Amino acid sequence: EDTKVRDLFDSMYKGYPVGYLLFWENAHQDNARAIGAEHRQLIPSLLIVDGQQRLPSLYAVLKGKEIVRENYTKEKIVIAFHPLKDAFEIPDAAMKKSPEYIHNISDLWQSENVVRFTNDFIANLKQHREITPEKEARIQNSIGQLHNILNFPFSALSLSSRATEEQVAEVFVRINSKGSKLNMSDFILTLMSVFWDEGRTELEKFCGKARKTG
Repeated sequence: EDTKVRDLFDSMYKGYPVGYLLFWENAHQDNARAIGAEHRQLIPSLLIVDGQQRLPSLYAVLKGKEIVRENYTKEKIVIAFHPLKDAFEIPDAAMKKSPEYIHNISDLWQSENVVRFTNDFIANLKQHREITPEKEARIQNSIGQLHNILNFPFSALSLSSRATEEQVAEVFVRINSKGSKLNMSDFILTLMSVFWDEGRTELEKFCGKARKTG
């Protein structure tokens, strides 16, 4: 959900821990499936065990890419940011018109120059209200801090490719992350992605069609 992605970025922005990541070294690279809504050529060397929501969400926002929703529609995650309040929001109609917000934080990382992006934001804001030097400095610091989320330190563990599916499954179901509690059905879908991608694809198509009415 976008609200959880918003909270994730808020925690990272403020330097709070957001849990560790757990990977499994891929011993079956000929059959592995990459994450995301686009077709990818690169075969992953690591499979995500814990972090299956956080990593795609982070990638989607930082790169401005689409994600696949629970109802199998594809769309982008849009998070707004108020530099003077250090606040992340799911933008509504009013926020989308307000010059006080970065309407989509993905635009920051797609910009070639963070200084130019910041100056353009401040210049546009000055057309609508007076900005003191103190507030201008605060905006600069806030946008710089937001951009530095790219350097957020994650703790990551990696299970050996020699670990069996049963061993990884045992680790998987014992994990209690801060996000959604993992269950065996999640792990089965992960194994399908690795060992039977065609079956996983057909299952997703079936679920997508089942969501449609008429």
